[in-house]
Amino acid sequence: MPINKKIRELHEKRERVLKGGGDKAIEKQKALGKRTARERILSLLDHDSFSEYDMFAEHEARDFDMQGKSLPSDGVIIGTGTISNAPVAIFAQDFTVAGGSLGLMHSRKITKIMDHALKMRIPLIGINDSGGARIQEGVNSLAGYGEIFFRNTLSSGVIPQLSIILGPCAGGAVYSPALTDFVFVVENISKMFITGPEVIRTVLGEEISMEDLGGAMVHSAITGNAHFYARSEDECFDQIKQLVTFIPWNNQNKARRFDPAEPLAEYNIDEIVPDDPTLPYDVKDVIKAVTDSSEFFEVQEFWARNMVIGFGRINGDTVGFVANQPMEMAGVLDVDSSDKAARFIRYCDAFNIPIITFVDLPGYLPGVDQEHAGVIRHGAKILYSYSEATVPKITVILRKAYGGGYIAMGSRHLRADFVFAWPGAEIAVMGPEGAANIIFRREIAEAEDPEAMRRQKVEEYKTKFANPYVAAQKGYVDSVIEPYETRKILVHAISVSGNKSVSMPSKKHGIPPF
Repeated sequence: MPINKKIRELHEKRERVLKGGGDKAIEKQKALGKRTARERILSLLDHDSFSEYDMFAEHEARDFDMQGKSLPSDGVIIGTGTISNAPVAIFAQDFTVAGGSLGLMHSRKITKIMDHALKMRIPLIGINDSGGARIQEGVNSLAGYGEIFFRNTLSSGVIPQLSIILGPCAGGAVYSPALTDFVFVVENISKMFITGPEVIRTVLGEEISMEDLGGAMVHSAITGNAHFYARSEDECFDQIKQLVTFIPWNNQNKARRFDPAEPLAEYNIDEIVPDDPTLPYDVKDVIKAVTDSSEFFEVQEFWARNMVIGFGRINGDTVGFVANQPMEMAGVLDVDSSDKAARFIRYCDAFNIPIITFVDLPGYLPGVDQEHAGVIRHGAKILYSYSEATVPKITVILRKAYGGGYIAMGSRHLRADFVFAWPGAEIAVMGPEGAANIIFRREIAEAEDPEAMRRQKVEEYKTKFANPYVAAQKGYVDSVIEPYETRKILVHAISVSGNKSVSMPSKKHGIPPF
C-alpha cells in the first residue's frame, strides 16, 4: 500500500476515535455543562504538549453482545504532557463511550499510564467521569479496579497523585481518588458515592437526591473527601495549575523555587491578633502577613474549619502551613481537625516541604460526642504525624497553647526544630480561669468576696504560669519574639534547616492510629 494511502487510513482511524461515543453522546455531555475527555486534557495541559497513547485500544469482551462492538479508545484517554512546563502523566475517562465504564482494557490503559508515571517519577492526574464497573465484563472489571488501587498505594508518597471528579464516580471507583493525594470537585458536576440513591431507596426506604448524597459541597464540607471545590471546570483546572507550582515532581526533589517577594502591606502582623485573648481573629491573615506576596493556597477550606492547612512561600521556597483557626470553635482540636492536619503533615513530610505551625488553641474539644467519635484515636494521629516527620518543623505560638493541644501542635517534645512564641502567648496545662478554679478552690470559697478572690487568683496563675517565659526558661521555646519579627525568623529558620538530616530507627513501617 502506498505511503500516502496508509497515512490517509491513519487519519481516518484517528477521526473515528476522536468522535468518541458520537455526536449525540457528545451533545448530551455538553448539555450537562461538561467537556469531553480530550477537551478536558487539552484545557488543563500546556498548549500542544499532549501526547496520547493507546488511542486504538479495543476491548476483548465477548459476552452480552459485546463481541465486535466498537468502543473508541475503550472509554479512556491516556498520555503525557506538561503543566507550566512541568511533565505530568494523565488519564481521562470518556463518559460518551459506554458511560466511561471500566472494563479490562480500560483499566489496563489506566494502569499503564500509572506505571509510566511512577517509573518516570512525574505527577499523575486522573479525570474521573464514569458510571462505574462495566458489568458486561464481570469480574474482569473488579480486577481492573484492584490493579488501580494497588498502584495508587505503590505510588503514594513517591509521586503526587491528583484526582479530578468531573461526573459520576460510584461504587468501587471512589476508592482510587480516596487513595490519592488531592481530590478536586466541581459544583453541580461532581458526584461521589458508594451506593446510589436508588439503592438507598430500595434498601432503606429513604429518598435522597444524588447531589445531597454525594455532591461537590457534601464532600468538601461534610465528609472531607474533597480537598478543592470549584464552581466550574475552568476554575478547577486553574486550581490544579496553581497547586502544581507548589509541589515537587516526586519525593526525591524539592518544589520549584520562585523569586522572593515581600508580603503585601495590607497585612500588618502587629495588628491582627487582639490583645484580649477571648477575641477571635482570622489566622489566615497571620499566614498572609508572612508569605511571599501574601499568597496562601488553602487546602480543604470548607471542612474542619477550626484547622487551617495549605501552601505558601517564604523567601521563594514552598512551605506547608498548619494553623488553629480561632474564628471556628476557638481553634480546638477535634476528630476532624486532627485528621485534616495529620494527613497534610504526612504529605509535606513525604514531599520535602517544610512545615510551619501557628498555634492558638485551648486544647482538645471536650464532650461525650467527641469521646464516642474516637477523639483519642483521631487526636493521636496528629501526634504521630508530627513525631514521624523529618522535614524542617517550625512552630510559632501566637496566643493560647493549653494542655494536650500544646503538645500536639508541633511542640519541641515532638521534635520541632524551632519553637518561637509571641509575648502574649499563654503556655500552660489549662486555661487560667479553669486552673484557678481548681487550684484555689478553697481560698475562693472561703473569701469574703469570692468573685474578687477568683479574679486575683486568675491573675496570679497567669503571672506565674500562663506566659511564654516559663517554657522559654526550660528551653521548650527557643525565643520569645515580637510579631513583626516572625517572617524574618521564619526565613532564617528555613535557611538553616535546609540540609536537615535525621536518623530514625530501622523498621518496615510504623503503625499509625488509623
